[in-house]
Order: sequence, then C-alpha cells, then structure tokens
Amino acid sequence: MQTALTVLTVLTTTDAADKAEALARGAVDARLAACAQISGPVTSVYRWNGDIETDQEWQVLLKTTAERYPELEEWITAAHDYETPEIIATPVLRGSAAYLEWVAQETAR
Repeated sequence: MQTALTVLTVLTTTDAADKAEALARGAVDARLAACAQISGPVTSVYRWNGDIETDQEWQVLLKTTAERYPELEEWITAAHDYETPEIIATPVLRGSAAYLEWVAQETAR
C-alpha cells in the first residue's frame, strides 16, 4: 500500500565503528531518524584532492521523512568529522504502511 507520506533512507559513511554508532544514536536521539543500521567495514575507493584513495569505512543507513531531511542533513554535517561527508537520500517508493507510519511518528517534532 502506498501512502502520501514520503519516507527517505539516508546514507552516510565514517571511518570508525564508534563514530558510526555515535552518528546513528545521535540522529535517533534527536528524533531526526526513526532508526539506523550500521554496516561495515566496507572498502571505499574514491578520488580526493586529485588522488585515488582506498579506505575502510562504516555505512550508516538512517530512516527519516522528507520533512525532517533538511534538519538531519544539517545535523550530520555538523556532527561529522569529514570535510565533505557523504549524505545521500533515497526515497522509499513503497513499504509497509505500518512501518512508514512508525517512521513518521518517531521523527515527529
């Protein structure tokens, strides 16, 4: 069942498990995300300042609403120690109505 509510999954990465947990817990505690999963380590290969880098990172996948996204992005940017943190939001096109409503309730102001 589809709903008018727009839920997003927001991905960020960091270079240590404890930093990933701090980002996840902080966003949930601030009610900017209903929940978060941490995966890692993953190997990231990217170009930075003209060089190709390879590093281990931990991914944090946060669930929020489109309404709360701007505040979540601002919070991640402030809390993160990367100069340019990865912050990518993807809309949830379909999902359990009960789960999507739970995300909305947990991120309500």
